[in-house]
Amino acid sequence: MISQSTVSQALHLPGFDGVAAQGKMKPLPRATVRSPARPGSPRQGAVLLLLYPCQQETCIVLTRRRDDLQAHAGQISFPGGRRELLETPAQAALREAHEEIGIDPATVQLLGELTPLYIPPSDFEVHPFVGWHEQPATFCPQPSEVAELLEVPLQILTNAKTRQEEVWNQRGLELQVPYFSIGPHKVWGATAMILSEFVERLCAVSRRAS
Repeated sequence: MISQSTVSQALHLPGFDGVAAQGKMKPLPRATVRSPARPGSPRQGAVLLLLYPCQQETCIVLTRRRDDLQAHAGQISFPGGRRELLETPAQAALREAHEEIGIDPATVQLLGELTPLYIPPSDFEVHPFVGWHEQPATFCPQPSEVAELLEVPLQILTNAKTRQEEVWNQRGLELQVPYFSIGPHKVWGATAMILSEFVERLCAVSRRAS
């Protein structure tokens, strides 16, 4: 199992380049900044990377979105969503996790934040937070949003064989798409980029300790 102190250390590495770590799982081509032609400001959102003990492992929970949703239908994502008025990004991440997967915010200890990421298709700037749940978690997924819960041991994500790459054709455009292969699922896009930063931080701590 990965300890809470190891995760905290990984989130506060001096000089760590989060953008470069996210870029290792970035589909190509992909815009990394918001186009100046877009009016106004990007919408603000937050997601929660929730860590908890699961069958003698440290796991992270992901969700598969319903296939009939308007945005990112069928994709694997973190619990999260849009930030509400007068709400901090951290509060938004905890609230959305409670609404989507039924986890009590009072049982989650926030350990830190990863690098914010801009998502061009939905015009969102997403703030990822890492939370620690001391006990095995009991989830109650929101059926209007969540089709499936994935409880993923961190050791799967840190295994280099889990990272794969394919060429996809989307709307007539060829994309070079890196993804995490988790069972029958391909975790790609913003979720994979955020996971990449988190995994790279854990690996950096491991290298320093060896």
